[in-house]
Amino acid sequence: MMRPINLKEYETSEYSLSDDEKDLLLSHSEPDTDEARLSLTIEPVRGAKDSYSIRPGATVGAIEIGELSVFIEPKIGIHHLLSLACYAMGVFKPQETRLFDFREKETLPDTLALALASAARRAFARGLLHDYRSEQEALYTVRGRIRFDEQIRRRFGVPLPVEVEYDEFTDDILANQLVKAAAARLSGMRLRSPPARKDLGWIAGMLENISPIEFPPNNVPNVAFNRLNDHYRGVVGLSRLILRHSAFESGRGQIRATGFLMNMNNLFQEFVTQALREALGVSDHVLRSDNNMPRRVYLDNTDRIRLKPDLSWWEGRMCRFVGDSKYKRIPHSHVPNADLYQILAYSTALDLPGGLLIYAEGEAEVATYHIRHSGKRIEVAALDLSGTLDDVLARVRDLADRVRKFRDEARGLERAA
Repeated sequence: MMRPINLKEYETSEYSLSDDEKDLLLSHSEPDTDEARLSLTIEPVRGAKDSYSIRPGATVGAIEIGELSVFIEPKIGIHHLLSLACYAMGVFKPQETRLFDFREKETLPDTLALALASAARRAFARGLLHDYRSEQEALYTVRGRIRFDEQIRRRFGVPLPVEVEYDEFTDDILANQLVKAAAARLSGMRLRSPPARKDLGWIAGMLENISPIEFPPNNVPNVAFNRLNDHYRGVVGLSRLILRHSAFESGRGQIRATGFLMNMNNLFQEFVTQALREALGVSDHVLRSDNNMPRRVYLDNTDRIRLKPDLSWWEGRMCRFVGDSKYKRIPHSHVPNADLYQILAYSTALDLPGGLLIYAEGEAEVATYHIRHSGKRIEVAALDLSGTLDDVLARVRDLADRVRKFRDEARGLERAA
């Protein structure tokens, strides 16, 4: 019998825990670059034996660890969370969100399973996607192109078998492998909905002949889409979302953990970046993220203090705008000095008139700061994530106007110089 631990993002709850249960939760709250992790603060309640206050951080979702079933509810609601995450990954356009049929009464793993099956039915309606895949084999008949170098190296002049390379038209391709892996990952979770279990069984049957591949969360490959495979965009995107954020361990000692966890800090940055690109009508080669900079940026003349802003607008090698997105919870509505210093450092290193700090609404006050002796301006904006996806994207368009203003100002200063 699983014991439920139901929490809310950044809110404190009290639970009675044994020492083993407390240690189990803490062991899965430690940072790990390869796995989705909880972010719990657990402290004893004064005067109450075995009672603890548990406060989640920015990680939300559901995970089962041993006999504990932990659910951390996001402030914006689980289905809205998934909509934002799918949009950030380019899974669907706003007008297509209804196609995923998220159901309010289902658990998180069940919701994902039902959504994946719904997307798979639309994608598989034309039959499984096929494509050419390069194969290298040793055959007793010639097929495709002979690999003469390998034939000499491996066969030492023996005529058969022949080392050949050929293209095979097959359905055992990356797109189908991702869907199969996502369905298998969800099948390893405890599903409460019979339709969800049935749907995953249907996917497994459809993809029976596809190679089973385990994709680690930090290395889920992308699929290049074109007019021939664009109908797979939804199911592949959702599969990648599941694989990137699912927590799975075959066993840490005797403890098994499965679930789906998302870090709201990362999600907010990815969503803001993708939504601003759409609103501005620019590509990822123009509005860049911190891991996609066209060149390294340093604050000092000796190139020892490297900077990596969340958002930057580039025209060739010239930066026209810099910004940072912040979802983190702060103690008061006032913007932390460290965040202001950070955006000031970015605008100084890039020789820009200022920069934009974007918080999730409710985390900081909207303000504009004019910095003494530098002429630089730091603007603080708040993005309300409530309502529908269309509502949120409409608010992003207002942010896009502020980004354009910074870009135009940077261009004007360059011309004046």
